[in-house]
Formats: sequence, structure tokens, C-alpha cells
Amino acid sequence: MSSSEAAVSGSGAFAAQGRPRPSAGWSLLWSELWVLFRRWRTWAMLAALAAVPILIAVAVRVRGGPDAGRGPAFLDQITANGLFVGFTALVVCVPLFLPLTVGVVAGDTIAGEASHGTLRYLVIAPAGRIRLLAVKYAGAAVFCIVATLVVILAGSAIGAVLFPIGPVTLLSGTVVSLGDAFLRLLAIAAYVTVSLLGLCAIGLFLSTLTDVPVGAMAATIVLSVVSQVLDQLPQLDAIHPWLFSRYWFGFADLLRQPISWDSFGSNAVLQLGYIAVFGALAVGRFTTKDILS
Repeated sequence: MSSSEAAVSGSGAFAAQGRPRPSAGWSLLWSELWVLFRRWRTWAMLAALAAVPILIAVAVRVRGGPDAGRGPAFLDQITANGLFVGFTALVVCVPLFLPLTVGVVAGDTIAGEASHGTLRYLVIAPAGRIRLLAVKYAGAAVFCIVATLVVILAGSAIGAVLFPIGPVTLLSGTVVSLGDAFLRLLAIAAYVTVSLLGLCAIGLFLSTLTDVPVGAMAATIVLSVVSQVLDQLPQLDAIHPWLFSRYWFGFADLLRQPISWDSFGSNAVLQLGYIAVFGALAVGRFTTKDILS
């Protein structure tokens, strides 16, 4: 019996990679998360995201805040309240850094297994192909949550260290307590996470099309940039409501009193549509694909 056959008959490819052997859906998901978050690449990306608010806070501390209206949104508010470091960092990370890291994770879901020669062992496991796809997508979605929280928590922590913190003046002019402001920051984290779920589905589908993970990663990241560019062209306003990046910056509505949930709802419906469409495409492609590696 070859080593690969022995791996399948024993603990399978999971054991061969040092993964816990899955016995049910939740165990399979835990195994996927365990592998994802033990990679140095994952921690390097999270560290890079955490560095964004730290760099912003240090720059403002050293050079002072800009004049009102200059720089990213909320940047001129940091010196008065360190909690705005988290808000500013999200504004900076949403267009590029978060989609880039999510594109890397989502693009690697299936293609990464194929490139390592482990995909054929996973698809013959009792879990089945559809469950494997669902677990891979769930793992990418969890990364979205963690990545967004890293930006917010790092921003809040460094903001509290370098600047005073206290009650926050909302965009509507209402002053709310620090606790209320932090809850709104967490709501914004949920908003940003939802915004990235459609991109995850696109990356998952692209990952089923190739055995080269770099190609799927690059295509996912490029599509996120293209969507944002198209959204800036008034000549293409007819397609703007259908772009997955359309509502990425709609979280400003959560900084008003009372909170407006319209953008959150519209964003969630749009992302759900992308998940349904590209999830179905991924299932159709993956369930009929010949797995050779």
C-alpha cells in the first residue's frame, strides 16, 4: 500500500497534514480553521492589518492631526478621541487591504488543496464535495470576521494608549458614551464583514477553476479593484446597484442618531445574492470536476 493510500485508509489527508481527523461537520470546520490559523501567511496578513491603525496613530501622534476635511474620514478627529483610530483604519483598509487578504484566503480554498495534492483525498472522505465547499467558505468567512476585528481592536488599543478617549460625537451631532461608541464600532465590524462575504464566494468559485492558487487569489483581488473602479464611473450608474462593492462604505449610517439600518440591509441582500450565485457556480463546477491532484 502506498503512503497516500495509507493516509486515506487511516486518518486521511488530514492526518498527513497534521490535521485533526473530522468525524462530523463541525469537526471538519474546526479542522479547516485549525489549518488556516496555524499558517504563518495568515498571521502575517493579520499582523499587516494590525499595523495599519498603529501606523496611523503613530503618524498623527508625531506630526499632529490634519486640518478638518483632509485625509481619510475621521482622521482629523483622532487627536480629540483615540477611538477614531479604529474608524479611520477601517476606512483605509476597506478598499484594498481587507479585500487583498480575503482574496488570498478565498482564492486558496480549493486551488491550494489541489496544488498540494491533497484535494483528491478530501473529496473521497465521507464529508462529500458540497460539504467540503461549505466548510471552505465558512473558513474564509471566519477569516473575514477575525481580520475586521483585528483592525478595530488594534486601532482601539493604540488609540487608547496614545490619545485621550471619551464620549464620541456622531455624524449627526449627537454625543454618545464611550460604551455606546464601541458598540457602534463592533456593528461597523459586522457591516464590513458582511460586505466581504460576496467577495469570499467569488474567490471560492474562482478557486474551483484552477489548480494554481496564485491565479485564483490574483483574480479575486483584481475583481475587487475593478468593482470599485466601475462604481466611480457615472457613465455606468446603471450597473452600480449590482456591484458587490456598492455599499462597502455605507457603515457611516451606523454613526448617526438614530441609527439607520437601510444600508446594512441593502448590503446584506446584495451580498446574499452574490453568495447564492457564485456559491451555485462553485457547486456546479466542483461537483462535476475531475480531481486529479
